[in-house]
Amino acid sequence: MSATILGIESSCDDTSAAVIRDGVLLSNVIASQAVHEAYGGVVPELASRAHQQNIIPVVSEAIKRAGIDKSELDAIAFTRGPGLMGSLLVGTSFAKGLAASLGIPMVEINHLQAHVLAHFIKESPDDNHAPSFPFLCLLVSGGNSQIIQVNAYDDMKVIGQTIDDAAGEAFDKCAKVMGLGYPGGPVVNRLANEGNPKAFSFSKPHIAGYNYSFSGLKTSFLYTLRDELAKDADFIEKNKKDLCASLQATVIDILMSKLRMAAKDLHIKEVAVAGGVSANSGLRDAFIEHGKKYGWKVHIPKFSFTTDNAAMVAITGYYKYLDKQFCPMDAAPFSRVQL
Repeated sequence: MSATILGIESSCDDTSAAVIRDGVLLSNVIASQAVHEAYGGVVPELASRAHQQNIIPVVSEAIKRAGIDKSELDAIAFTRGPGLMGSLLVGTSFAKGLAASLGIPMVEINHLQAHVLAHFIKESPDDNHAPSFPFLCLLVSGGNSQIIQVNAYDDMKVIGQTIDDAAGEAFDKCAKVMGLGYPGGPVVNRLANEGNPKAFSFSKPHIAGYNYSFSGLKTSFLYTLRDELAKDADFIEKNKKDLCASLQATVIDILMSKLRMAAKDLHIKEVAVAGGVSANSGLRDAFIEHGKKYGWKVHIPKFSFTTDNAAMVAITGYYKYLDKQFCPMDAAPFSRVQL
């Protein structure tokens, strides 16, 4: 069945729209919001206002770049949650209005599921890089750190997750106390590439099973800064590259140790990574190294598909459309949900 799907993503601070036809990406437009940088984090009210300003031009540009007319759309896929309620309301309301005007169905999308299925986006008809089922996916973003067993596009099971902070939060919070700005992850990654990952030693959690914890690492990092700053006021400036390198190495070690355990216990060698933190060069290198050492077939997304984007929403919508999994017009967004 041929299908052309418009995807709309507005869960946080990126307004995005994408068009996919028969699984092949035709366009993917993203409008980011720089307004939050001055506040050290996303301000929900400012985010929702920016979405209201951006959504019409972003959707129009996505349809234009796809080279189609809106009358050719078969369905509209939109992020229903989880995310910021005000931001989700903008995307949900726009999707309802456009779907009603075109007389086509809507498909609701779980934001976390979409990150996992970003690996199935095709950039050409002969693109066959997608993982084979079942596979494990390490989903790491600003608010999520999960190990997911993926048996089918609509059959995912979270087998491990953080019990407190996520990996992305550890990067952002530690970067903030060093005065590196927001978001902290990209800055930490850039400085880490110039530092010594063995310069500092930070505590690692001892959590049973496949679950994660990053609050202890954050506390250990803060105590190190406090103790060293008491002796040298310029400590951070002199050592920020080594601090970032050691922090990044510790986070990656924590993430990969549980993933190794899960892959071994479940006898699964198809392993993927997804989410914003999957753009981290150290984590990407670790996946490649693990693939060589343990015989994994690793799947690492393109940088453009790591952060929040509508292409992942559209591909998820495409599969749900084929199964006629439509949602009613009274569907309301939700801020929190499990897979």
